[in-house]
Amino acid sequence: MKLKCWIFVLSSDAKQCVQCPAQEYPNSERTHCLPKLVTFLAFEDALGTAMACIALCFFVLTGIVLGIFVKYQDTLIVKANNQALSFILLISLLPCFLCSLLFIDHPNTVTCVLQQVAFGLVFTVAVSTVLDETITVILAFKAMKPGRTMRCLLLLGASNSVTPICSLIQMVICGIGLGISPPFVEIDSHSEPRILIIMCNKGSVTVFYCVLDYLGFLALGSFTVAFLARNLPDTFNEAKFLTFSMLVFCNVWVTFIPIYHSTKGKFMVAVEVFSILASSAGLLGCIFVPKCYIILIRPDKNSWKALKNRRGYK
Repeated sequence: MKLKCWIFVLSSDAKQCVQCPAQEYPNSERTHCLPKLVTFLAFEDALGTAMACIALCFFVLTGIVLGIFVKYQDTLIVKANNQALSFILLISLLPCFLCSLLFIDHPNTVTCVLQQVAFGLVFTVAVSTVLDETITVILAFKAMKPGRTMRCLLLLGASNSVTPICSLIQMVICGIGLGISPPFVEIDSHSEPRILIIMCNKGSVTVFYCVLDYLGFLALGSFTVAFLARNLPDTFNEAKFLTFSMLVFCNVWVTFIPIYHSTKGKFMVAVEVFSILASSAGLLGCIFVPKCYIILIRPDKNSWKALKNRRGYK
């Protein structure tokens, strides 16, 4: 009676079943092993090409918005709510879009390390800048009331210390992760029977989720402060836009975790890239599109005359 192998292949003497190496799988007749297909999210794939094009388009769009703000930097709406922070946020959004490209193409040790570090740091700068802006809105309003404390804090730039402090904390978290267990290239030969999945292992899972939790904490803090400041009577109060931007940011990353763990292979990486692009686009669209609309389409609202008319009407 001829020996049959259902999972393994027959040995050369056809007397026993032999398991194929991890990089191979048995053919349908179970007579020999075939090499597994190597897969990763490549630029040549339709999905990788689409993700890369979206990232580059948003990068260019952010550059255009930055150019508009530089050109109209002397107008009221650009000067309002701390002009420097708006420029910092726009500049930080540029690497936010570009860092998504690190997740595409064949992974290597350098890109695996840069994925986690770049993602953590640039998003911390962006989200902490939003927190900075919301605090500035509140301080600016409080400074108009009697009392010197808030005015002194505003003049001393107390809110401007939020971004460097928050970024430094994230830098320490990333440094600890690199010291304990840095990210590395992993070959997954078990998830799919005929496919070798090449992907970046996050290294220390605890540190990875600490990075995400810290970003979530900053986003939640920014959302809370912006929500409390949304009804402040300021002509150029952008707290409502900041609130909505943080709501979009939080929704994207809360949705990301269950979807990320329910996918495999390059689709897992695609989910991560999509989350990066969606959250970055949310910050750009919610905060800066309304300002660009006033600058380019409704310049009549971006003048001292319009400001005086509003105050006179109130």
